[in-house]
Amino acid sequence: MIRVFAKALSEVMNWSSMALSKSQTFSWWSTKPRMELSLNHQLGLVCVILLFPALCSCNEYFTNSRASYYNTPDGLGNPRGACGFEEYGRTINNGSVAAVSGLWRNGAGCGTCYWVRCKIPQYCGKGVQVVATDSGAGDGTDFIMSKRGFSGLARNVAASKELFKRGVVDIAFTRVPCNYPSNIKLRVHKSSKNPGYLAVLLLNVNGVRDITAVEMWQRGQKRWEPLRRVYGAVFDYANPPSGAILLRFQVGYGYWLPSNNPIPANWKPGATYDTKVQIYEKGN
Repeated sequence: MIRVFAKALSEVMNWSSMALSKSQTFSWWSTKPRMELSLNHQLGLVCVILLFPALCSCNEYFTNSRASYYNTPDGLGNPRGACGFEEYGRTINNGSVAAVSGLWRNGAGCGTCYWVRCKIPQYCGKGVQVVATDSGAGDGTDFIMSKRGFSGLARNVAASKELFKRGVVDIAFTRVPCNYPSNIKLRVHKSSKNPGYLAVLLLNVNGVRDITAVEMWQRGQKRWEPLRRVYGAVFDYANPPSGAILLRFQVGYGYWLPSNNPIPANWKPGATYDTKVQIYEKGN
């Protein structure tokens, strides 16, 4: 695409040169040449000037890598993934999910969204959005995708079969904002016990930045106390305070986002609670 616009820019510049050479006339009272461009040429030049920087910006943020896929009975995600999402990790994003390697970031990358496109013109379409739900590494691959996610790379069903035959394909990827229609949800992990031990996962986190830390408000000490990242997206706290529990989340390594809806005092393992907050930000 960049080459196409570069060619267009070159043609417009040639038009300009031709117009200049044909219209250079001099008179005894002026030594300045008169340059006349047709309306079409002027509009073409304006379009190239406006669109070319935007096109460069789009391509600038894609990273080259490779992608493969893994098998499940239904082609969806792995409910036993390293992020701890369980069934949520199997079905989120309609099952277009992936295990990632360096992008996992010790669990901080769990739930992040990426746009992935492959590089075989006759087989590859515009690409597919996948959600990171697991940790996994292959031979030089950043993504090991569910079959549904991997098939989304192809331009049609026949092309999808060709990609599956190859098994591993060259790709380019970029991080994109997750855009879930609901608020951030807190799920109490099934290992929790009330009272005595609380473990939670954050689900449906929008935006393009990781949740890097979670803290709990201690009413008695009137201060925030950090939760421990156990693994993946699971945070825990031993001997949490009785009563409703208020959490806040660090977005990237910047601001803290407090929940607007405390976990109720009678919380139960496996229950999901609405935080009544969400992150609203755009990507690159």
